[in-house]
Amino acid sequence: MAEKILVTGGAGYIGSHCVLELVEAGYVPVVIDNFHNAIQGADALPESLRRVQQIVRQPILFQELDITDEAALQELFSKHHFSAVMHFAGLKAVGESVQKPLEYYRVNLTGTIRLLETMKTHGVRNIVFSSSATVYGDPKYLPLDENHPVGGCTNPYGKSKYFIEEMIRDLCKAERDWNAVLLRYFNPIGAHESGMIGEDPQGIPNNLMPYVAQVAVGRREFLNVFGNDYTTDDGTGVRDYIHVVDLAKGHIAALKKLKENCGCKIYNLGTGTGYSVLQMVRAMEKASGREIKYKITGRREGDVASCYANPALAERELSWKAAFGLDKMCEDLWRWQLQNPTGFSKNAVAR
Repeated sequence: MAEKILVTGGAGYIGSHCVLELVEAGYVPVVIDNFHNAIQGADALPESLRRVQQIVRQPILFQELDITDEAALQELFSKHHFSAVMHFAGLKAVGESVQKPLEYYRVNLTGTIRLLETMKTHGVRNIVFSSSATVYGDPKYLPLDENHPVGGCTNPYGKSKYFIEEMIRDLCKAERDWNAVLLRYFNPIGAHESGMIGEDPQGIPNNLMPYVAQVAVGRREFLNVFGNDYTTDDGTGVRDYIHVVDLAKGHIAALKKLKENCGCKIYNLGTGTGYSVLQMVRAMEKASGREIKYKITGRREGDVASCYANPALAERELSWKAAFGLDKMCEDLWRWQLQNPTGFSKNAVAR
């Protein structure tokens, strides 16, 4: 029997790419999502998953569900026998988290507590958690390895990721039959090479590359570059960008690690290479063949000059390594943007 994996927040950007990789790897994903950051397509399915179905040519099990709804979670776990959970669901906009801290803590923390409690009740003790390099705060040294101090987060979003990591670590310490892999993502970009699924931010993109792509496709006039006086080669901020398909494959590797009764393990998922904002703009100009206009403005509060991973531990212990370079990331992002200039919404059903 193929293993059933519960995927929370599986209609989102990273979640949907992981659902696709799960199917390709022979698992049966069961997806829950509350449509907070997903567009509804036909058949009550999120449009992202409707397209995943088209790519893999088999149906995806989906239920609309909010992880803060304990009764619904209990019912779901009674209906299915899960061998593990991949936990993506949560609120994720840094700026918004500063404005609405309680909402971020309510959804991200209590949602995760309810999920863990339900897992415990039903004897499911394997979890892969979607964490973030934001838990490292301002880098004390580079590249960032997993031993770098954590918790010096500058916003409630980052703190919620850190608190969840701590909850899971404490749980694994208290109950030795739990296994968890905490994956600290760097900056996922790009899209599946079909161009059918990709990142579709609602409203003004918070992340650099969707914004750059929208400028290239003509949806936005120019890019604001926040600060060009950082101590980097060209003065703009440097980040570690990773192809979302590489990231998704890292989750499959993490699932295999759980099988070893690994206890609680933490891995960076990044490439180990940092690129500046202006390097990314130039790479996107190359991929799209279009000029991308930008304006230099002041620094954004909470931004660090440079942040990139040491991904050696994941390579050593998960046998995982990012395979795709910057050109491929930008080509795939551009294909998605060109085929879907308004994201998923042109096929969408109004909710």
